[in-house]
Amino acid sequence: MAGFEMAWYVLRAISGKENKVKEYIDAEIKLNAFQGNVSQVLVPTEKIVQVHNGKRTVKERNYLPGYVLVEAKLVGEITHMLRNTPNVLGFLPDTNDPTPLRESEVNRILGKADEEPDVNEALTVPFVIGDSVKVTEGPFSGFSGTVEKIDDEKKKVTVTVKVFGRSTGLDLGFMQVEKE
Repeated sequence: MAGFEMAWYVLRAISGKENKVKEYIDAEIKLNAFQGNVSQVLVPTEKIVQVHNGKRTVKERNYLPGYVLVEAKLVGEITHMLRNTPNVLGFLPDTNDPTPLRESEVNRILGKADEEPDVNEALTVPFVIGDSVKVTEGPFSGFSGTVEKIDDEKKKVTVTVKVFGRSTGLDLGFMQVEKE
């Protein structure tokens, strides 16, 4: 007997338009168009830490692209109103009677969205073996070399540089080198 108590549903949205859908539904909630039958709308996102040119940046990206979560009570015309929101393709699964998410699924998705990024795990590897890089920190600052090995766990790269005509391997952190 779906639809007579608040539950989380998944709306399929046009990819890249998830925030527009959220803004539209939030505006409708403020205007009381849903008569209190829609309480909140979420676009699941996650924070990603990236390193570019030695600078660490935290960016937010969609955790589930093309999907918007809606907590709603599907009574009367509410299903029809949500399904016909601009940039919405329908509910997931695409049936006449939308199926709510299980509580465990909601907790997993919301937990992922609320999670603070762990710098060590979320740091994307900005280098590929064979990349030409320039050392930016340490005693070899200013030297250019080639990435020979990447240690993703320790967030280090082994760079081969020429010192006095001889190739020398240096173990450096991701923040100590930048791409040329």
